[in-house]
Amino acid sequence: MATDTLLKVIYEHEGVFIHSNSDDDGIEQDLFLSGTLRIVDKDGEIMVEYRPLEDTVDPSNILCAGKDSSSVMEWDQCPGERSHQLLESQHSYETEWDMVNAVSFKKKPCTNGEGALNHSHEKSRWAFTFSISDLKSITVKEEGWPYLVFKLKESSTSLPTLHFHQGGRTEFVEHLRRYTLLSESPHDEACLLVSSPNKALSQSFENLLDDNNYGLVDKLKKDPYVTTLGGFSKVTNYIYDAFRGTEEQHQRPPEEVADLLGEVIPGLEINQQEEPGFEVITRVDLGPRPEVQRRSPLSAEDWAKHQDPEGRMLNVPHLKQVIFKGGLCHVVRKESWKFLLGYFPWDSTLEERKALQRAKTDEYFRMKLQWKSVSEEQERRNSRLRDYRSLIEKDVNRTDRTNRFYEGIDNPGLVLLHDILMTYCMYDFDLGYVQGMSDLLSPILYVMENEVDAFWCFVSFMDQMHQNFEEQMQGMKTQLIQLSTLLRLLDSVFWNYLESQDSGYLYFCFRWLLIRFKRELSFQDVLRLWEVMWTGLPCLNFHLLVCCAVLDSEKQKIMEENYGFNEILKHINELSMKLDIEEILHKAEAISLQVRGCKDLPHSISDILGFNKDASRSGRSELGSRGSPSPPRPTRRQDAVSNGHGHLRETSHNGCKVAFIS
Repeated sequence: MATDTLLKVIYEHEGVFIHSNSDDDGIEQDLFLSGTLRIVDKDGEIMVEYRPLEDTVDPSNILCAGKDSSSVMEWDQCPGERSHQLLESQHSYETEWDMVNAVSFKKKPCTNGEGALNHSHEKSRWAFTFSISDLKSITVKEEGWPYLVFKLKESSTSLPTLHFHQGGRTEFVEHLRRYTLLSESPHDEACLLVSSPNKALSQSFENLLDDNNYGLVDKLKKDPYVTTLGGFSKVTNYIYDAFRGTEEQHQRPPEEVADLLGEVIPGLEINQQEEPGFEVITRVDLGPRPEVQRRSPLSAEDWAKHQDPEGRMLNVPHLKQVIFKGGLCHVVRKESWKFLLGYFPWDSTLEERKALQRAKTDEYFRMKLQWKSVSEEQERRNSRLRDYRSLIEKDVNRTDRTNRFYEGIDNPGLVLLHDILMTYCMYDFDLGYVQGMSDLLSPILYVMENEVDAFWCFVSFMDQMHQNFEEQMQGMKTQLIQLSTLLRLLDSVFWNYLESQDSGYLYFCFRWLLIRFKRELSFQDVLRLWEVMWTGLPCLNFHLLVCCAVLDSEKQKIMEENYGFNEILKHINELSMKLDIEEILHKAEAISLQVRGCKDLPHSISDILGFNKDASRSGRSELGSRGSPSPPRPTRRQDAVSNGHGHLRETSHNGCKVAFIS
């Protein structure tokens, strides 16, 4: 199930300088080398790394926006030469909108190759990485710019002094304190001695401890149950056994757990009494799980074969089936995602799509101009816009910064990410911006490389995800209930075990559902998963079966190791970046076929997965013929809850009730 562990960035700060000298050509010069300082988790080991800027991004290959967002510029940077050339944007549909609307990468070779090599070597020799277990001390001083000096335990080589020209030194030290013990030296108050790393915190708390969650740690210590789930709704991070309370806090009776969870997700109740009128099912025989085969991604040639001479897409049901089975090769995504997300109608001609883009470009920039034209004085009187801007700027600066499209200082990808999210606040005043939405936009902008197209694709995606971010969290509540219902059907033994550990609500899956596995999978795997889900195949709410597939692969370890509440949270969170997307999709599809083939399937399951009378009448092929698929938002039709005695209560419009009895 697991693949090689990838590097996870815990803390990152740019504008950290090394002050050095260069005596090339016999002339001594002072050099300020700017770079990025990071704390990273590499296969469970906490590392500190410093990389000079040129090692972080290759500016010679990127088209970027001018800082005034008034044009698209080519950043041409070779040794001894730096020039900006104004480029005509390929996708400028309306000349009156003189703004950024495209970002792309362009290979531009340097003319002085040897100089580039020497220049790169000069920068690279200042890069360093070490494990905090090898760190002996940190000297912190305020002379001029604040700076740090690292001293390693067994090394005669001294590391370069790091100067913080743009602040951030205190934040860096505070992040280190989460993974190691720092104490003041009795001989030098500026020197912090490093003890063994604190293994209790094996994951970053960067989001959990931001300004919006001040005081959350105190709440955790008082009541980790409520605060854990409540914190997920905003910061999408998990809590570990470092904040384990007393035993009685984790041995709550079911009715008390219900009250606590009800504070976080209104309407979630636990029924202690079995109500009359239930359809009692003692055993549901799902039959054997069928074998399924996946295929290679759809190629550009195959995509082109599904278009008629005027550009209409042909045989859409078959096309979606092929995409579901194997995904798309990357060169096709920029066009195909517009269809999958509903931005382009499947039956539209090429000329109709061009006209649509012109209209949507005009509409987008009118909305963008609304917030761009707000003066500072106006913004001082608009606390809502001010808060949105502040939260967006904070989230953008930490979204996918290890991805080349977004890394580095003044990256044009970050500019567009910010502008699209600000414009979405104008598009949807009621929702505005909620933490986590930047995670949904980032892959779309990466694929589209175009501001306008990325915005409207994001709008379509948010139409599906809207309820996840609403204040009442109706979408999240419904999905957690539906997921619990599905798992109860698929594996009652595992579900009963989770229930016995106060984990029957599957709140450890919260982040999976909130942002569709965005932080659990590698970036490329996220692209594959999302395009597969956007086909609307093989059933409704396929993402819930993806969750079931992951849990099915992890249940043996969880049960054999007798994991409790905290251990389950910790184990599920540590799956991040270790999941095999093809294995997951293979198993999830097999589960869907297994459930669909069940003759005595409870009505509740049929409703969740769309195996109802309407779906049966329309047939599978209709999934692909409905123009643009929109995997539906979580339905409001049913609310299902479970208690500690293995009963499941469900209420639906048609009055059908189901209880599973172990």
